[in-house]
Amino acid sequence: MLHYAVVFFIIALVAALFGFGGIAAGAAGIAKILFVLFAVLAVASFLFGLIKKR
Repeated sequence: MLHYAVVFFIIALVAALFGFGGIAAGAAGIAKILFVLFAVLAVASFLFGLIKKR
């Protein structure tokens, strides 16, 4: 999932470079959502791993 966030971020950078502001904003928004989702799932996985070891 982090891979997809990075891909959408790169798409946003390229779109902004060529002047496509709407596409860049959309891709950046998707990248932000995917990164937050990745971070939440990573923390949850870490916490469940700690709980399971006890």
